[in-house]
Amino acid sequence: MSTPYLGDFEMLVALAVARLAPDAYGVSIQREITARTPRSVTLGAVYATLVRLEDKRLLAASDSAPTGERGGRSRRVYTLTAAGKKAIARSHDAVRRMMDGLETALGHA
Repeated sequence: MSTPYLGDFEMLVALAVARLAPDAYGVSIQREITARTPRSVTLGAVYATLVRLEDKRLLAASDSAPTGERGGRSRRVYTLTAAGKKAIARSHDAVRRMMDGLETALGHA
């Protein structure tokens, strides 16, 4: 299977996982995206995207050690796989190539 391209929100989630590793879990990912973009992001959308990226084998999930603030419960944490890193690079390159030469058309002379 060739490396997939990531959709807009998939890219944001994957980039948040990369930034937050090894502490990338649902709420931290939601906060990271909300802090760095003008988007309002629901936790449900984050979790649905995490499952989709895991199904595509672009993310790997594991349970963290139990934490005190969660009453001893562990978190589901995510890391990028090698395929996930390639998908980010491939998607970024595609957008960059599409943007090449559009400075004037977009008013960024």
